[in-house]
Amino acid sequence: MSTAICPCGSGNLLEACCGHYHEGHPAPCAEALMRSRYSAYVLGLIDYLVATTLPAQQAGLNQQAIRDWSAQSTWLGLEVESSEVFGGQPEHAFVTFTARWHDDQGEHSHRERSSFVQNGGRWYFIDPTVPMKLGRNDNCLCGSGQKFKKCCSGYFGA
Repeated sequence: MSTAICPCGSGNLLEACCGHYHEGHPAPCAEALMRSRYSAYVLGLIDYLVATTLPAQQAGLNQQAIRDWSAQSTWLGLEVESSEVFGGQPEHAFVTFTARWHDDQGEHSHRERSSFVQNGGRWYFIDPTVPMKLGRNDNCLCGSGQKFKKCCSGYFGA
């Protein structure tokens, strides 16, 4: 049994915290998914980072760049500022956080307000860096069956 503390900053043991999600259990909320994604960067779990990104965006991810950033950084901590969940089908959320890391260029801090959507019982990160060619009247990428303008359009690049 591991006694490693989870990198997400919860203070809990990894196996009882983000490790549970890394093994395939769905995160119960957007904040838990965001924390588990930070932990995945710390632990080099690139497949998890890909799998928890909106499926329609996964092919557009630069996995080598993600792998390099994960491996070449010393992760210094995560602070979650807020988590806002919006009702509706599908459910959406924003999580505002600050991640800190050190690399060969020095110490860095990045504050972000990330967007998430729940579909099929799982939460997914909506990655604003993945270019999408999508019109407002096209079907939404999250798989909800709704038009993009009625679903995730307000959460891309939030």
